Amino acid sequence: MNVSQVNRQLVELLKKWDPFRVGPEGYDTEIADVVQAVHDNDKANILAGEIQAIYEFSFEEWIPMQECHVIAEKMLQIKNLASCSY
Repeated sequence: MNVSQVNRQLVELLKKWDPFRVGPEGYDTEIADVVQAVHDNDKANILAGEIQAIYEFSFEEWIPMQECHVIAEKMLQIKNLASCSY
Protein backbone atom coordinates (compact mmCIF):
# COMPACT_ATOMS: atom_id res chain seq x y z
CA MET A 1 0.00 0.00 0.00
CA ASN A 2 1.44 3.39 -0.96
CA VAL A 3 1.18 6.69 0.94
CA SER A 4 -1.73 7.88 -1.18
CA GLN A 5 -3.74 4.75 -0.34
CA VAL A 6 -2.91 5.12 3.35
CA ASN A 7 -4.04 8.74 3.26
CA ARG A 8 -7.34 7.79 1.64
CA GLN A 9 -7.99 5.20 4.34
CA LEU A 10 -7.12 7.70 7.07
CA VAL A 11 -9.44 10.32 5.56
CA GLU A 12 -12.31 7.84 5.34
CA LEU A 13 -11.80 6.79 8.95
CA LEU A 14 -11.84 10.40 10.13
CA LYS A 15 -14.92 11.25 8.08
CA LYS A 16 -16.78 8.31 9.64
CA TRP A 17 -15.63 9.35 13.11
CA ASP A 18 -17.44 12.72 12.92
CA PRO A 19 -16.91 13.67 16.61
CA PHE A 20 -19.10 16.80 16.51
CA ARG A 21 -21.84 15.40 14.26
CA VAL A 22 -21.36 18.05 11.56
CA GLY A 23 -21.29 15.54 8.72
CA PRO A 24 -18.37 13.93 6.91
CA GLU A 25 -17.57 17.00 4.82
CA GLY A 26 -17.30 19.34 7.82
CA TYR A 27 -13.70 18.55 8.76
CA ASP A 28 -11.51 19.12 5.70
CA THR A 29 -8.92 21.29 7.44
CA GLU A 30 -8.81 19.15 10.57
CA ILE A 31 -8.51 15.94 8.56
CA ALA A 32 -5.56 17.31 6.60
CA ASP A 33 -3.83 18.32 9.84
CA VAL A 34 -4.50 14.98 11.52
CA VAL A 35 -3.28 12.96 8.52
CA GLN A 36 -0.03 14.92 8.64
CA ALA A 37 0.21 14.28 12.38
CA VAL A 38 -0.16 10.52 11.77
CA HIS A 39 2.84 10.59 9.45
CA ASP A 40 4.83 12.58 12.02
CA ASN A 41 4.06 10.36 15.04
CA ASP A 42 4.35 6.72 15.99
CA LYS A 43 3.00 6.92 19.54
CA ALA A 44 -0.74 6.83 20.13
CA ASN A 45 -0.68 9.02 23.23
CA ILE A 46 1.16 11.82 21.43
CA LEU A 47 -1.04 11.52 18.35
CA ALA A 48 -4.18 11.53 20.52
CA GLY A 49 -3.06 14.80 22.11
CA GLU A 50 -2.48 16.33 18.69
CA ILE A 51 -5.88 15.17 17.45
CA GLN A 52 -7.56 16.66 20.50
CA ALA A 53 -5.73 19.98 20.03
CA ILE A 54 -6.49 20.18 16.28
CA TYR A 55 -10.22 19.69 16.74
CA GLU A 56 -10.40 21.87 19.83
CA PHE A 57 -8.68 24.74 18.01
CA SER A 58 -11.21 24.62 15.16
CA PHE A 59 -14.41 23.90 17.06
CA GLU A 60 -13.63 25.35 20.47
CA GLU A 61 -14.99 22.13 21.94
CA TRP A 62 -13.11 19.46 23.78
CA ILE A 63 -13.07 15.80 22.71
CA PRO A 64 -12.32 13.40 25.60
CA MET A 65 -8.79 12.04 25.40
CA GLN A 66 -10.06 8.45 25.44
CA GLU A 67 -11.97 9.05 22.18
CA CYS A 68 -8.90 10.65 20.64
CA HIS A 69 -6.76 7.74 21.77
CA VAL A 70 -9.09 5.19 20.18
CA ILE A 71 -9.00 6.97 16.81
CA ALA A 72 -5.24 7.47 17.10
CA GLU A 73 -4.73 3.72 17.63
CA LYS A 74 -6.85 2.92 14.56
CA MET A 75 -4.95 5.41 12.43
CA LEU A 76 -1.56 4.13 13.53
CA GLN A 77 -2.70 0.60 12.78
CA ILE A 78 -3.51 1.64 9.18
CA LYS A 79 -0.13 3.35 8.88
CA ASN A 80 1.76 0.41 10.36
CA LEU A 81 0.02 -2.17 8.17
CA ALA A 82 1.00 -0.14 5.15
CA SER A 83 4.64 0.06 6.19
CA CYS A 84 4.74 -3.73 6.56
CA SER A 85 3.59 -4.18 2.97
CA TYR A 86 6.41 -2.17 1.35
